[in-house]
Amino acid sequence: MQRVVTAEMDLDLGASVDLIFQIAVAQAAPVSDERLTFTQGDRVYTPTEIVDQSGSRLHRLTGEPGTLEVRYEATVDGTAAANRTSDLETITYLRPSRYCQSDEVFQQARRQFNGLSGHDLIAAVSEFVATSTTYTPGLSQGTDSAVTTLMTGQGVCRDYAHVVIALLRAMDMPARYAACYAPGLRPMDFHAVAEAYLDGAWYAIDATRLANRRSLVRIATGRDAADCAFLSYHGGYVGLKRLRVDARLVPLDAASDPAPDQLAELVQLA
Repeated sequence: MQRVVTAEMDLDLGASVDLIFQIAVAQAAPVSDERLTFTQGDRVYTPTEIVDQSGSRLHRLTGEPGTLEVRYEATVDGTAAANRTSDLETITYLRPSRYCQSDEVFQQARRQFNGLSGHDLIAAVSEFVATSTTYTPGLSQGTDSAVTTLMTGQGVCRDYAHVVIALLRAMDMPARYAACYAPGLRPMDFHAVAEAYLDGAWYAIDATRLANRRSLVRIATGRDAADCAFLSYHGGYVGLKRLRVDARLVPLDAASDPAPDQLAELVQLA
């Protein structure tokens, strides 16, 4: 299975500003071709690449006033090998975080999912979030959390993931957030899913059910969206003038196409 992923953004920089991007596919992805450029007129920036403990790749640079054009394209062949998970990671992914307040949803989770564990718990949480939340592009705020989404019953992929993570952590199952490229996603954008840790492996949960989990390409992994933002900046004004994201499968032969996504199955992020 081969996937081609692209991201393009034009940024209006009002001053010298520290920029941190997470748009490149994760370190473990089997990339056969990759290009990442940052240009401003005739100037070409060379970023510093920083790789975190989960293999997320951050690219950092100091941009000067003007329009910065960011272009990324990668071809990913096959699936990535799973990274080893440390005891410290599982502890971290049991704790409440900024957007996944598992302590605040503890009572609801314990009442609703009482007696469930393992695969049954994952399936029940996924089904609950899928059926109780309405996908509503444009209405979700960047500061919305799992608690907000449970109250409003609406959101986008990041909100679905946050609710899943918060409920699983409240039930003592480690859960984390993954930003991805998602072939077939409509509307196309950066995508987000939750991952649950069970029997030594991480399994993807996409309660939006808008993309085939078997075709996803990991970008970044963290406690919640705060760890996986495609852009963060410090020290100046940044305006997003244009953003375009695309991800597509390249047909090699019929056997290489991903199997249909059976919602009841445990699927690891490729």
